[in-house]
Amino acid sequence: MTNLPERDERRPGARELARRAMRAQVSEMALDLFLDRGYEQTTIDDICAVAGISRSTFFRYFPSKEDVFANETSTAVDEIAQALRERPDHEAPWSALRHAMSPLVEYYATKTERAHRLAALAVKTPALATINQEKNARFRALIAPELARRLGTDPDDPTDPRPRALIGSALGCLEAAVAAWIAGDGTQQLGRLLDRAMASISPGSPEQ
Repeated sequence: MTNLPERDERRPGARELARRAMRAQVSEMALDLFLDRGYEQTTIDDICAVAGISRSTFFRYFPSKEDVFANETSTAVDEIAQALRERPDHEAPWSALRHAMSPLVEYYATKTERAHRLAALAVKTPALATINQEKNARFRALIAPELARRLGTDPDDPTDPRPRALIGSALGCLEAAVAAWIAGDGTQQLGRLLDRAMASISPGSPEQ
């Protein structure tokens, strides 16, 4: 009897890959509409018409219009958490956090004009504020355990303010850097702006 190779459970199957591809395609078309018409002026029916899908198909991929927008950077938080876990143990938590945010900075760097327009749209659209709040909450939940480990504290200990303080400060620096990047029409490097913001919190951190 021939032994079949064991299936790698971590690898997505063909159906899941097709689903991700369709989700990405619909998201890309929707984002184009948001940039062209405005987020609030674009309806789900508009997205369905451009993507050539029905409303029921749309809702199989996205629970709401807000989720379409969130899909653009949906993996950023996971990548930051993974990058933080891969940083050297001897590295200071603040420095490790800065390096871990590189995937998000690189994303903006590779899609400068489009990313700038989308970031500006998110900032000026009140309906998208919830997405940012949810992303920050997820960031805190994923990052806190690793920061606690690096600090030598119990991640479930609510009496230690340090992990939450570091995360809150890092998010504040990132938001300040993005705001400055938007104000400068995307002409400055987001990475350098983030370095400056984080160095202002920890003066000993060199600006790269």
